Amino acid sequence: MNILLAILGLLSLGLGILGAFLPVLPTTPLLLLSAALFLRSNRKLYDWLMNHPKLGPYISNFMQHKAIPLRVKVISVTALWMTLLYCAVFVARHWAFRTFFILIAVAVTIHILSYKTLR
Repeated sequence: MNILLAILGLLSLGLGILGAFLPVLPTTPLLLLSAALFLRSNRKLYDWLMNHPKLGPYISNFMQHKAIPLRVKVISVTALWMTLLYCAVFVARHWAFRTFFILIAVAVTIHILSYKTLR
């Protein structure tokens, strides 16, 4: 069972890292899931993740303060809107898909902005 949890943690970690670059994937929940899975399966992976110079502070700050740094909020919302507006204008052919892309952008923006800002 520990091996399965560790594999799921690595998969979640990979998706979380991709989520930093792809606006539709939720980075924070996936990184938190990775930490939880590693904690239950492999303490060395958990310690590595929490001591990682980029990911560790991000996870720790969120776990302690339930807040997202302003820089991360700005980059996330900007990338989200740039990507989904591009898809709505240039990729989607049907109005329903265009509307869907815009609704996703609005919902994710509201979700990101609903967290406190870490200064």
